[in-house]
Amino acid sequence: MLHFQYFISLFKIYWMNKNWENQLQSIWLKLGTINSEEFIEQIKDHVELLTEKDSQAIADFERACAFDSTGHEKEAEPLYRSALEKGLTGLRRRRARIQLASTLRNNGKIEESIHILREEKAHYSDELDDAVDSFLALSLSSAEEYKEALSLILKALSKHLPRYNNSLSRYAENL
Repeated sequence: MLHFQYFISLFKIYWMNKNWENQLQSIWLKLGTINSEEFIEQIKDHVELLTEKDSQAIADFERACAFDSTGHEKEAEPLYRSALEKGLTGLRRRRARIQLASTLRNNGKIEESIHILREEKAHYSDELDDAVDSFLALSLSSAEEYKEALSLILKALSKHLPRYNNSLSRYAENL
């Protein structure tokens, strides 16, 4: 009987998390169709539904994303930092690092942005690798490191071309 109750508890947690994520996605679909303040408020209200201590990192991340996506980078930066300090994990952690670096670049903290993205590039690899390279290229461009920025973009692009992949990748290496 104890095993059955444990299974039911796990299923409830899974269902509540899935439902919460689905509702979150519904709010994100409203971005650009409602005013920024209303959008931010809906995200804030929704993340308040998270009750577990571990979920506070997710709440800070989602609020940071809402601010960032509506042009409020200064408000987003401390929330990204907080989410990471609270132990954000998985794909959200990777996204938070990329988005924090982009926000830092927009806030004039270019060297820190480059540092974060170089660290991500060196230590992690997933489906967001091209995003890391793209945002690193933007930061390098802001730092007037144009050749390295172009090299990163060309190398990322070369993976997606139907032809000339090797040639473009070699040209990128030579830059």
